Amino acid sequence: LLAALRRRCDIAGKRLSGPGLAAEGRVLRSVLYVYHSRLLRHRPYLALQQVEQCLKRLWKMNLVGCLETLVDLIPKKNAPKAHAECLVPSQPMLETVALKVLGGCKLILRLLDCCCKAFLLSVKHLCSEEFILLNTVASGLLSRLWFVIQYRCVLQTLVSLYSALSMMLHLVSETQQTPYIKGFTFPSDISDFLGVNISSEAKKQKAKMLTTKKSTSWMKKLFPAMPETVSKVGKKRKSETCTSAMKNHSVSCTVDIGETVV
Repeated sequence: LLAALRRRCDIAGKRLSGPGLAAEGRVLRSVLYVYHSRLLRHRPYLALQQVEQCLKRLWKMNLVGCLETLVDLIPKKNAPKAHAECLVPSQPMLETVALKVLGGCKLILRLLDCCCKAFLLSVKHLCSEEFILLNTVASGLLSRLWFVIQYRCVLQTLVSLYSALSMMLHLVSETQQTPYIKGFTFPSDISDFLGVNISSEAKKQKAKMLTTKKSTSWMKKLFPAMPETVSKVGKKRKSETCTSAMKNHSVSCTVDIGETVV
């Protein structure tokens, strides 16, 4: 059980401190900083602020540092076993980590929900042709952030970590009860505490985002299809179009040049 707990702590720490989540957080802060003075009352901007608040609270919890401290307290595999007894983390330490894991799971659920709502708002305002640059960047950023959390199974890793913590906490408290957190009962099943089924909630959010993109077809609204004659001329005379565009310093938005214009 100690080896399993150590392994799950290592996996959870690596997935929480991965480069993808930190990079998306830095991009989000940069976008909010650039548009702060212009879009204080814009709904997608306010939704982005909620996403940023969830990320900020997740980092301020210092869950990764707490997991590293717990790993240091767990004996390594190659430690000599001179006695039948074994050193284990104390009950206060296990309770503190378990409480932070519960809070982290709640925060990540809230973060995923905020990402989904902000993405839908960005697409909605993008269809209305409002703040096209911001909403395009926001929709891509939010979808990447949602995908990073789901693809790396951050929430599922914390759930499996809590199950190992709960078993260890039960064994330690049976040996010698030294409760640290009073007035709170640690749930045996984390699904009851979270109140939702993780896999079904993720599928529901993904279905919302995909059906919204298909039903609104916002790309077609923003970039209407080129007339057939224009597309044929563009394909046949691509080099001539590039040359004339560079000479006149004006490029029509309905003609796809296909090559980089310096």
